[in-house]
Amino acid sequence: MRAEPAAPREALAAIRAPLHATGAEPADAPILQPLNLLLDLAGEAMRARLFIVQAEGGAEACLRPDFTVAIARAHLESGRAEGRYVYEGPAFRASPEADRPEEFVQLGLEMFGGDPLAADVEAASLAWASAAAGGRSDLTLWLGDVGLLGPFIESLSLPAALAARLKRVAGRPRLLAAELTRTERAAPAAGGQLAGLLSGLSETEAAAMLEEVWALAGVEPVGGRGPAEIAARLIRKAEAAAAPALTEDQAMAIRDFMAISATPSEALTCVRELAGRKTKALDAALDAWSARLDGLAVPEDRLRFAPALGHAFDYYDGLTFEVRSEALGDDRPVAVGGRYDGLLARLGGQGGRAVGCMVRPWRAYAGGEA
Repeated sequence: MRAEPAAPREALAAIRAPLHATGAEPADAPILQPLNLLLDLAGEAMRARLFIVQAEGGAEACLRPDFTVAIARAHLESGRAEGRYVYEGPAFRASPEADRPEEFVQLGLEMFGGDPLAADVEAASLAWASAAAGGRSDLTLWLGDVGLLGPFIESLSLPAALAARLKRVAGRPRLLAAELTRTERAAPAAGGQLAGLLSGLSETEAAAMLEEVWALAGVEPVGGRGPAEIAARLIRKAEAAAAPALTEDQAMAIRDFMAISATPSEALTCVRELAGRKTKALDAALDAWSARLDGLAVPEDRLRFAPALGHAFDYYDGLTFEVRSEALGDDRPVAVGGRYDGLLARLGGQGGRAVGCMVRPWRAYAGGEA
């Protein structure tokens, strides 16, 4: 496994300082994390990036690719409504590129509860301050918003079922791209005979039918997926095939929205111009962005806005951000973060607010990754 070099002690202390100045509680996470949970939360495409381990007869696990899910679980188990946690330690992700490290240090802060807009501003500002403390002079803070697509879709006056489906896949680029290609002029998507058969059943009934088919065929499923999960995916596939499709104009409006990349003021103007009609939800979302921008402790000439900005993990459902270095390029961010309120409910919580940021110190360090 290729390990990333360590940043010098003084540089690491400077990068660490803004996060620790918040007074957050130190936290850690087990090196081994449950594989199925991470795949359910982050998407199956993440499997290729994980180091998977399994003891004989035991459940599959993976080396910790990130701290967010583990710290969110620990926060929920604490029973507290609010909390702030700072962490530091190695994370592990496989890379097909021979020169990329697969073990690297992450510093981060996770915040639960509080005013969401103020917390968004704080998280993005802290990511910037921590990244900039490493000494690089070529940094830019890129901002996005997974949640902005929902109000934009509402402005297009789509059928309710189609609008709901698009909102569900807003943070999942591959699924959203499939919807955008499935226009009224395109051939209907093929759901498959088995998917169509299962679509009329409840998930429990569909899972039972799958188990019966496997038993008759003498098939043992592999990969850690149970019948309920597989049935749910097949049902969604059948529903996608039968759902209303976008018109060409509607698909183009969404593509243009997803392609926006400009200064924040220019980007927000573009969103208003692309919207199909004026709605309270879209106005409120754009007003919230104006407030965020006013509060950011980041030079205005170092800001860019791209609504479709996403991360490797697709559990983000609101603000997203990346601190990028011109020398390292778009695919090697110095810091990342965002809002993930929905993750708490998916982990079994009763809802709540959550936002966080993570910094790669070796990338932030001016004499580090090149």
